Amino acid sequence: MSSSHQPEKPPVPGRLRLLLILGGITAIGPVSIDAYLPAFPQIADDLHASESAVQLTLATFLVFMAVGQLTLGPLSDSWGRRRPVLIGLSVYALASLACAAAPSVETLMALRAVQGLAGAAGVVIARAVVRDLFSGSDLTRFFARLTLVFGLGPIVAPTLGSLLLEITGWRGIFVMLSGIGTAAAIAAFAWLPETLPAEQRRSSRVPQMARTMGGLLRDRRFVGYSLAMGLGFGGMFAYISSSSFVLQEVFDVPALTYGVLFGANALGFVLVGQLSAFLAGRVPEKVTLTAGLGIAAVAGAALVTASLVGVGGVVAVAGPLFVFVASLGLVMPNATALALSVHPESAGSGSALLGFLQAPIAAVVAPLVGLGPANSAVPMALAVAVFAAAALFAMAALTRGGARTA
Repeated sequence: MSSSHQPEKPPVPGRLRLLLILGGITAIGPVSIDAYLPAFPQIADDLHASESAVQLTLATFLVFMAVGQLTLGPLSDSWGRRRPVLIGLSVYALASLACAAAPSVETLMALRAVQGLAGAAGVVIARAVVRDLFSGSDLTRFFARLTLVFGLGPIVAPTLGSLLLEITGWRGIFVMLSGIGTAAAIAAFAWLPETLPAEQRRSSRVPQMARTMGGLLRDRRFVGYSLAMGLGFGGMFAYISSSSFVLQEVFDVPALTYGVLFGANALGFVLVGQLSAFLAGRVPEKVTLTAGLGIAAVAGAALVTASLVGVGGVVAVAGPLFVFVASLGLVMPNATALALSVHPESAGSGSALLGFLQAPIAAVVAPLVGLGPANSAVPMALAVAVFAAAALFAMAALTRGGARTA
C-alpha cells in the first residue's frame, strides 16, 4: 500500500537547468546504444564476429545497465543522489575509452558490461531525483519534458555515429562516448543538487533493501505499470538491435540514410512525448498510457503484415516503425510516473526495479531476433508486435481498478 504520509519535498531548483542536466545524464543510456548501431556491420567485419555476437554487445550493455540500476537505485535511497551518479559517470567515461581499444568482440562485450553498470547511475538516479521533487501531474509533465532533452540523443547519435564511422571507424564512436560521459560528470558535479535530505534516507542494509524491493514486487499496480514500460521497451529493443541489419542489408539502405531514418523515429518519440506533457493534468495518465499501448499494438500488427507481404519495400516497413516508436512517447512518461507514484517513499528502489525488469527482456530479444533469417524483416516485426501486445495486456490485467496515488 502507498504511504499515507508524504515527506516534505526539497525546494525545486531552476527547472530549465535541472531539465538539461537530468536529460543529459539520462541520455547516456540511449546514446550508448544508438551511436554505434550504424557500425554493427563494420564491427562484425573488423573483429571477425557474427551478427549475433555483435548484437550481444548491445544486450550485454542493457543487461548490466539493468543490474547497475538494481544496485545504485537502492543505494541512492541511502547515500543520497549525488555521490552514486558522480562515481558512475566517471567510471562510464573510462570504460567507454577502453571500448575504443577492444581487440575482440569478447573484450568489447566485457567492457560494455562495465560501461552499462556505470552508466546506470545516470538513468536510475535521474528518475529518483524527479520523484523527489515532483508529484501528481507535475511528475508526469516533467518526465514527458525529459523526453525532449534525452530524446535528442537518439536523433543526433546515429547520424553522428555514421559520420564518425566514415572518418574514424567504429572505435572513434566510443571515444566520443567517453567525452560525453566526462562532460556529464562535470555538469552533474557543478550543478546537480542533492534532492534527498539525510533525514529522509533509508537503511542501506541488505535485508531492509530486500524488504523494500519485495514490497514493490507484491504491488500489482507497480508491477503492471513497470511491465507496460518494460515490455514496450522490449519492442523498442527488438527494433534497435535489428534495424541496422534489416534496413542496411535487407533493404540496402546506406549507413547515413539509416541514421537519418533512425533519427526521424526518435524525433517522433520526442514530439509525442511533448503531447504527453500537454495532456498531463487534462487527461488521466492511465487513459493516455492505454492509448499509447493500443497504438503501439496496432503499429506492430501493421509491421508484421508489411514484412510478410513484402510489397512497398523500405517505406512499408519504415511507416509502422515510425508510428510504433512515436507511440512510446505516450507510454514511457506515463508508465514511469504511475509506477513511481505507487510508493513515493522508495523512489530509488522503484526506479531501480523499473530499469531492472528490462534486463530479462533485453537478454532474450537480441539472440532470438538474431536467430531469424538474415535476409528478412519478419523476425524484428514479430518481436515488436508481440511485445507491444504483451505490454497492453499486462497493464490492463494488473492495474484494473487501481487508483492513482501520486
